[in-house]
Amino acid sequence: MSTDTENSSTGLGLIASIKLFLNGVPQNREQIIKLLRNAEKNNILSKDVLEMIEGAFQVSNIQVKNIMIPRSHMVVVREGSTLQDMLPLIIDSAHSRFPVIGDSRDEVLGILLAKDLLRFFIEGKQEDFNLADVLRPTVVVPESKRVNTLLNEFKDGRNHMAIVVDEYSSVSGLVTIEDVLEQIVGEITDEHDIEEDRYIFEHSKGHFGVKALTPIEDFNEFFSTQYSDTDFETFGGLVLSKFGHLPKKGEKIEFDNFKIEVLRADRRRLHLLNVSQHS
Repeated sequence: MSTDTENSSTGLGLIASIKLFLNGVPQNREQIIKLLRNAEKNNILSKDVLEMIEGAFQVSNIQVKNIMIPRSHMVVVREGSTLQDMLPLIIDSAHSRFPVIGDSRDEVLGILLAKDLLRFFIEGKQEDFNLADVLRPTVVVPESKRVNTLLNEFKDGRNHMAIVVDEYSSVSGLVTIEDVLEQIVGEITDEHDIEEDRYIFEHSKGHFGVKALTPIEDFNEFFSTQYSDTDFETFGGLVLSKFGHLPKKGEKIEFDNFKIEVLRADRRRLHLLNVSQHS
């Protein structure tokens, strides 16, 4: 009897939600979100779809400065670098795009795409390499630009990276199209990501991708450490306690004999960390 009552209540909830969608006329964004959350609650929308829709609404209120990689965490190539100078940096960072700078980080000369270096190796013309010849134009945006506007500019200009400047035209960071899309769809997998059934993976010599959800006991076993799992159940929880705040992508911290860099994070939680040990 109780099952029939529960099914009846669920059915009424679905009918009421459908009527709201068909007949209700939301007056503002908050009412639209409320309708969508009711739809998710009644299994009309999946949780993932709801989060994407909410993310799409929120990007119009987010400024570039809130999602950018800070200036101090930018991985850059210096003017006049040779292939031999750059290769360790490119391999170690595993990035695909790099700002090329002059005398300081405020002087961005262009953007280097790692793929543009391949032909010099394939064709055996390493001695012909000149960094200035392979630079792509720099896209510059202000800190105050709205994220949804930047996304449209990325699409229209077919760009994937922009340099962010403050009100004095000084470089304050950089932002990529992936950073923008993750505000809408959540974490995007890339070359750092680990197979679903694995918590830790060595992506380059001495550098490990570690999921924030890695249980402390698994981290201890892999790195021969002795962190207590009574204080923190996951490695991400331990790292958060060391930062004292929810860090952004690119932020770094050192504790004990570890160097930690945030590879993936959104406005709600950590996802993926780069971990290396002091030699």
